[in-house]
Amino acid sequence: MSKHVADVMTRKPITVQPDTPLQTAIELLAHHKISGLPVVDAQQKMVGILSESDLMWKAIGVPLPAYIMVLDSVIYLKNPARYQEELHKVLGQQVQDAMTKTVVKTNPDATVREAAQLMHDRNVRRLPVLDETQTLVGILTRGDIVREMAQQRQLQPQP
Repeated sequence: MSKHVADVMTRKPITVQPDTPLQTAIELLAHHKISGLPVVDAQQKMVGILSESDLMWKAIGVPLPAYIMVLDSVIYLKNPARYQEELHKVLGQQVQDAMTKTVVKTNPDATVREAAQLMHDRNVRRLPVLDETQTLVGILTRGDIVREMAQQRQLQPQP
């Protein structure tokens, strides 16, 4: 029988709120040696996730959008709205300025296999685990899945 996410996930993950200063979140990531933080409101409802990828904009800045000039008109080769979003991340001072708002998530009753497939398909490193009221109850990381695989290997009879 396959284990469920609730059996493997990390319970009570470290979280931040949208108005948490970005520097505080960066220090939490570094201190706890983790690569992402769920962002929750006062009722523990998910509103986003802050990952190391979101913070890379702070380190590298935002390249100016490529454009061409045609008859005194500027034609952007990239979406100017995307440039504005990236610029906002670089200049932001709070978690809400840098976090990703669209979050891939799972529920405690999903199997570890289903969650692993979702992580693979969506190329994410972590899945926030939400209960039926959409309250954060845990987080499932790639590391959690690998540890479970190692545990299962130890439990199997050796030839």
